[in-house]
This record gives sequence, structure tokens and C-alpha cells, in this order.
Amino acid sequence: MEIKVCGPGCASCEKTQKAVEAAVALKGVQATIVKVKDFQEIAQLGVFSTPAVVIDGQVKCVGRIPKQSEIESWIG
Repeated sequence: MEIKVCGPGCASCEKTQKAVEAAVALKGVQATIVKVKDFQEIAQLGVFSTPAVVIDGQVKCVGRIPKQSEIESWIG
């Protein structure tokens, strides 16, 4: 599983990344977490507002910090 956390590195993006890392650790899933800061790459994913979470190419959340429980449901 590949999880991309998209954003320039603002406080909201950092909180999102921490929530993703916590959810992955809690669920014990094998996942690669990638921080995407390049706006062109973010736009190519179909994301135009940050923070955003993309799991295996599917955009799950845009423009807000997702709850850890939401992330857990996305990663199974």
C-alpha cells in the first residue's frame, strides 16, 4: 500500500502526516508513506487543495485534516 500525504509542509500537512503514521502503526498494515511537496505532482494526482491523502492512487481526503479513525477505515 502506498499512502501519499500532499502538501507544502504547513502545520495542517504535518498533523495529517502524523495521523496517517499513527493509523498505519495502529492497524499494523504494510504501507509506504510518501510526503509529496511538489505542487505539479500534487496537481497531477487531481488534488488542488492541501492537505490531502491519496491511497494507492485514490484521493481520500482534500483540504482538511482527516481524523485518525477515518484513515484507519481507509486502510482496512
